[in-house]
Amino acid sequence: MQLNFSEHSASERYHLMTQTVIPRPIAWVLTESDGSPSSFNLAPFSYFTAVSSAPALLMLSVGKKLNGDPKDTLVNVLKNKKMVIHIASDQQAELVTQTAATLAHGESELNNTSLTTTDFADFSLPRLNQCDIAYACELYEIKEIGDAPQTLIFVEVKHLYVSDSVINKEQTDRIDISAEKINPLARLGGGEYASITAPFKLNRPD
Repeated sequence: MQLNFSEHSASERYHLMTQTVIPRPIAWVLTESDGSPSSFNLAPFSYFTAVSSAPALLMLSVGKKLNGDPKDTLVNVLKNKKMVIHIASDQQAELVTQTAATLAHGESELNNTSLTTTDFADFSLPRLNQCDIAYACELYEIKEIGDAPQTLIFVEVKHLYVSDSVINKEQTDRIDISAEKINPLARLGGGEYASITAPFKLNRPD
């Protein structure tokens, strides 16, 4: 089967792409709505990737709400210029999905979950206690593309939190973080998710 994308709607292309660009990492993004802890917004995005290391940039692609309004994550980062991106484990799949619900602006997804936050040292936003990986990020650049439009949010990593429990203790010349211990949740198409299998290593050619 060969599909001509010009013959398919944006919605059809979306479903084809999300079922074939797999697995995708999930950015579990915490932003602040109105300056109070009770208004922290938490939302997952699977159009998400690292794009550079100098500067250290992450990118997430954010669409619109069903009614056409901008999503709270975009509204909040435009206002406050900061977010914390978490990497969820496969055991948190239900919680991640729960936080994808559309709520009124300023209503926190945390209020409906067992998730809690803790201070992120030297950063104004907290991080989730329950995640082994968290990036404290500041807004770097925003680009709008397409007809909808879709918003690309580029953020610069200022701090990285890594739980001691997922760091391998062997003496090496660099910090060795265990993907298997993180057991990250990955996104597939439709309502499907995945976890990783046992990692393996291959040596790159000289």
